[in-house]
Amino acid sequence: MNLTKNTRRAAVALTVPILLFTAACGSDDGKGASGGAVAKVEGKAGEKPKITVPKGAKPSDKAVTKTLIEGKGATVKKGDLVRLDFEAKSMKGQNLGGSWTPQPGSKPGGPRTQVVSEVTDQMTQQMLPPKVLSAVAGQKVGSRFEVEGTAKALIGAGLNPQAGIKPEDGLVWVVDVVGAKKVDKKAKAEGEQEEPEDGLPEVTAPDGKAAKIEVPKGEKAPKDLKEQVLIKGKGPEVKAGDGLIAQYTGVKWEDGKKFDSSWDHGGATAFQIGTGQVVQGWDKALVGKHVGDRVEIVIPPKLGYGASPQHELAKNTLVFSVDIVGTV
Repeated sequence: MNLTKNTRRAAVALTVPILLFTAACGSDDGKGASGGAVAKVEGKAGEKPKITVPKGAKPSDKAVTKTLIEGKGATVKKGDLVRLDFEAKSMKGQNLGGSWTPQPGSKPGGPRTQVVSEVTDQMTQQMLPPKVLSAVAGQKVGSRFEVEGTAKALIGAGLNPQAGIKPEDGLVWVVDVVGAKKVDKKAKAEGEQEEPEDGLPEVTAPDGKAAKIEVPKGEKAPKDLKEQVLIKGKGPEVKAGDGLIAQYTGVKWEDGKKFDSSWDHGGATAFQIGTGQVVQGWDKALVGKHVGDRVEIVIPPKLGYGASPQHELAKNTLVFSVDIVGTV
């Protein structure tokens, strides 16, 4: 299921035109050529970059990766979970969006909506093409790098013809590696679990499997958000803007049927929290909790998918068991 506003596994796109490339987008080997960059990038890591391209410059027909600023943190490896800032432009000057552009409804000075993803050479979300995402591997936390080339080189067959970008057009992505974390896909909250409060479902979390959540029979679904920390962790506090690494299971209050679990998708996964990238119930319940917590959340439709009448869960009250196993 998509904890973002559709049913997951892709994060909500930022200001990148969501039709720039399609879910069919793939990557042949995930590796780019080195050298040959023509774009000029100005600015410090952590600040919005200024991207300019000399008049008459021609993009490479292969993906070109160039480290602009080398960070001092750990080296990112394939399979790590990362949090990234980015800015993207065509070499003709068309803005393709980025994480420094305020999102509708965002608070001034609040956390930016960033990319939180696993480093892979496959299509996992619609903010970064696989060639750009895979180039994060080998970079250090704190680094800024660019990936440029023709749309054909970076996006290939996944380029959407309706996006107004031609295969021979040059594209530039500038990416800051904000954080990275290696995660145990089988991680879960550990400790003695408290009994649920009156009216809340029972949660049983066996090793390596989706949690079993038993909705109390005959009990009406609450109209407001309900939450309870079942296991108290000792890790750092979760802050708005963090990439929340979670092991989760969700069921519908109405029939108790599971509609999604991280265990069904390979284990622990990450979402940016507190920036409107997940359903409101998650943002409200999980910011301020701690790594190591197991949290039960009951989310009414108004804080779930109720604002999207076409969504299959629009009318359902959602019950989640969420183990917070890390942040990035």
